[in-house]
Amino acid sequence: MNEQTLPIRFIGERIEVTFNQEQIRTKNPGCPDAFCWRSTEYIIIKIVKQWTDFSRKGNMQRNMSEVHHSRAEIKGSWGVGKIFFRIQVHTGQIFEIYFDRAPQNVMDRGGGWFLLQEFTSVSDKEEK
Repeated sequence: MNEQTLPIRFIGERIEVTFNQEQIRTKNPGCPDAFCWRSTEYIIIKIVKQWTDFSRKGNMQRNMSEVHHSRAEIKGSWGVGKIFFRIQVHTGQIFEIYFDRAPQNVMDRGGGWFLLQEFTSVSDKEEK
């Protein structure tokens, strides 16, 4: 029996995350151990899926040579891209969170964490 996830609601809000171990690579962090959203702490118990999007958009895409652009699509470049995690938390809920590597402003150059959406789990058996 396969299990899939389907989005049930878009959230799109900034969150605070907690790591049990210090993150050495702050612009390329791993999955956090917990996050706080709307005054509730969610403990992450499982990474369902993980992926990156280091593509450059608009003028940022045009201001780089093709060789460098191809490498940046794979490894990323400073301040560009997102690292996504579809995770399950201790309540059984499934969420998609991401780290946006772009500086938020002059005072906050470290990027930020966001809660993108919530999912529901659907097994093949339920779909038929």
